[in-house]
Amino acid sequence: MASPGSFPTLDALYFPSAQTSLSQTLSSLRRSALSVSNRLQSIVTDAVFVQEVAGHYDLPLVANERCGSWYIDPQTKAGSAYFKSTDGHTGQWDFSFRRLNLQLLLLAQKYGGCVIVDSTRRGKLMPDALSKTIPIWCAVLNRALFPTQTAHHAVQLPPNYLGKSEESQIESRIDGFVHSLESLKLDLERLRQQLGKPLRVAWANRSYFHPADLHKGEEYHLLVLCSASERIRGAEMSAGGYIQGAGDDSEAWAHGLTPPVFWANQPVLKRTAEEDLPGVIADLVTEYKRQHTEHKATVIAPTQNLYISQTDASVDVAAQYDLVIDCNGDPLPVEGNAKRLNLGCASAKLGSRDLRKSLDTVRDFVGTQLGSDSSQSLLVTCDTGKDLSAGALLAIICLFYTEDGTFDASQCKRSISKQFIRQRLAWIVSSKHDVNPSRSTLQSVNHFLMQPPDY
Repeated sequence: MASPGSFPTLDALYFPSAQTSLSQTLSSLRRSALSVSNRLQSIVTDAVFVQEVAGHYDLPLVANERCGSWYIDPQTKAGSAYFKSTDGHTGQWDFSFRRLNLQLLLLAQKYGGCVIVDSTRRGKLMPDALSKTIPIWCAVLNRALFPTQTAHHAVQLPPNYLGKSEESQIESRIDGFVHSLESLKLDLERLRQQLGKPLRVAWANRSYFHPADLHKGEEYHLLVLCSASERIRGAEMSAGGYIQGAGDDSEAWAHGLTPPVFWANQPVLKRTAEEDLPGVIADLVTEYKRQHTEHKATVIAPTQNLYISQTDASVDVAAQYDLVIDCNGDPLPVEGNAKRLNLGCASAKLGSRDLRKSLDTVRDFVGTQLGSDSSQSLLVTCDTGKDLSAGALLAIICLFYTEDGTFDASQCKRSISKQFIRQRLAWIVSSKHDVNPSRSTLQSVNHFLMQPPDY
């Protein structure tokens, strides 16, 4: 018998094994609710709504990458946009000069507008990209391209969504963004002709279409900002298998599945058991890549000999281009090859730091090779075709190319400012709309270019 005062405490009645079991059970329930199967079915459900929106407005569908592409059948996808929600976060409102999205101008002129598709998680009605980033972008373009049409200059924001203070603060920044856009020295007259008319904004989500009676018009092009998913309040597990924003953050759940592979293989994926999906997806992705491998490089205007692309080991790029710089390639296999330069950069932020150390080598390579024959073509690649390759090209353009896109080795000794770098970056993002050099990559390029020349 226990002595007085030796009765077990409350803490002693909780068995560690039971606690672990409860935690594991809750984690298992959450994983089940957020399973790949539930995500894919939720995407299919949301895609039906997206098609209804396109039909209602009689406008083509454009994906705000990357999330938006999950909700659009590639056969009905007219294009892509790259608007970040971070550029609409409270207090951080911005007009991005790394993502100009000028590809939408011709699309809007051709169809009278478009439906831009995105989604969001965590119980929000729409992502900040739709509620703020794109409205800011539209206001800047309307003021820059149509300065006399003041009726279209105000920032168009969703109804009863933001506070008056935030709306006022956003409005106060637009003229500054316009000035910065004008300082890029883009051909605004050409852009004005490409667009033709100012932009108007509408919103389409499961709660409302606003303005309810707004459609394509003679005086404007209409951008419909469509949030694909139904708004679910509370935890994702409470939605009976439906997941709001199921296509978001796909790197964390998709096992390598991409929207094109998903849309091409829906029946197979639907009948596959959850535990078998990772293996089936891996096989489908491999087969899709085998059938759809195609090397695509983009020329950077106004140059006529600089190209950018994703690295593709299956393509003999040396047969198509005189010179090649591969930012991620291993330097050892190409030592002694005067026409090819592999930098050996890592990926992501480590790669950006590696690039900073390699840009003097890039400068010497380009100065020597194009200096002897400036008519040669030069392809710059990296593992994404969007980050390190864009950074290396930016350095090359700033160092060696004149305002009209002509190579001139004597340019290399000039003083370079941040504004000059921003102007040359506009060449790249205007030519290849999905490039997205990271902040760390741009910092590396700026650091290199703004140093006093060492020769």
